[in-house]
Amino acid sequence: MASTANALSLPVTRKIAVGSSDRLAPRLPSSSSVSFRLPVELKQVRLNVTSRATRVRICASATPVMDKAASEAGPRAPTIVDVDLGDRSYPIYIGSGLLDQPELLQRHVHGKRVLIVTNETIAPLYLDKVTHALTVGNPNVSVDHVILPDGEKYKNMDVLMKVFDKAIESRLDRRCTFVALGGGVIGDMCGYAAASFLRGVNFIQIPTTVMSQVDSSVGGKTGINHRLGKNLIGAFYQPQCVLIDTDTLNTLPDRELASGLAEVIKYGLIRDADFFEWQEKNMQALMSRDPAALAYAIKRSCENKAEVVSLDEKESGLRATLNLGHTFGHAIETGFGYGVWLHGEAVAAGIVMAVDMSYRLGWIDESIVARVQNILKQAKLPTAPPETMTVEMFKSVMAVDKKVADGLLRLILLKGHLGNCVFTGDYDRKALDETLHSFCKS
Repeated sequence: MASTANALSLPVTRKIAVGSSDRLAPRLPSSSSVSFRLPVELKQVRLNVTSRATRVRICASATPVMDKAASEAGPRAPTIVDVDLGDRSYPIYIGSGLLDQPELLQRHVHGKRVLIVTNETIAPLYLDKVTHALTVGNPNVSVDHVILPDGEKYKNMDVLMKVFDKAIESRLDRRCTFVALGGGVIGDMCGYAAASFLRGVNFIQIPTTVMSQVDSSVGGKTGINHRLGKNLIGAFYQPQCVLIDTDTLNTLPDRELASGLAEVIKYGLIRDADFFEWQEKNMQALMSRDPAALAYAIKRSCENKAEVVSLDEKESGLRATLNLGHTFGHAIETGFGYGVWLHGEAVAAGIVMAVDMSYRLGWIDESIVARVQNILKQAKLPTAPPETMTVEMFKSVMAVDKKVADGLLRLILLKGHLGNCVFTGDYDRKALDETLHSFCKS
């Protein structure tokens, strides 16, 4: 049994009023985890309305996507969520039609050369628009591009080399900027290429899927897959900015939309009960692509992610909690084949398994189990792994998970009221075996 030093408890979610401060609340003592107050205080929420944008400091507030003043400034004024990392801080711009505001991108390009990394699906839709945004009224900047095949199965070293080939052939220098235009696969690969090329060049994230807009584009996790495990090769490397034009979701397939909502649901379960309750009331609006609902879900998700990243950039503990369901989900993706199930589909099934295990441990009541099943079904997401997955397949892949430390598999599990979780290796192994056997035929 692991020592309790392996456990991390997260606070109950909270409502924040403008101008108020928010402290992470302590957890009740537990035999399975250590509860503590984080030494870093969260900043006050500050809204500084200008003629162009609403700026939101890192928070998980329930404020509208655009308040009255911002709406009066113009329908396309972006909301800005800041990721506070000292001299590596950067803004997340969120709004409609942001690719038609070239100044947003151009202010983050410091040299004269840009390389856009995109894929075969996104290039016909947005490559010309992004190229125009980078160069209009800016004749000193030249833009090259590389178009990669589309899909998780191409997130590997061989395809990554195509980015390096293009950068070297184009004789890009250390003042160049890489631009990731696409979903999570493109963002991860472009970011890793930027971290590695000439030992590090600037890059910008332009995510075009719900999954990448609410999760993967924020926080600086970059990398590629290995045949033995997902995202085992990579680096923490922060972008200059993240530009989320919600109009790009108009071309997103329904299956990709649902996949991204798995990460939205995750935020509510681990740290933001109010947000989860909002999702329960608005899931049909999200599924029907209601612009206001999607914009709010993206904003609230980015606020949650930014807050966690600012406190634990390198995933020493707190940030690991963002991986609820991912240990099981990554095993599904690796064992079933990259790209057969979308990432969010695998994570959804993984969340159900993590919730099942939490219930078997006696850490949550059955009402949470039922609510998780219900909201995932509303989102048309899987609530069980593929039938071909076996107990042995899960165990072999989970054994090389990034959260394994000293041979001990640590998991993110729910504990207590909705919006609370723990990151711990201190749990009854019998519960894990029972969960695996309950979801697998062998």
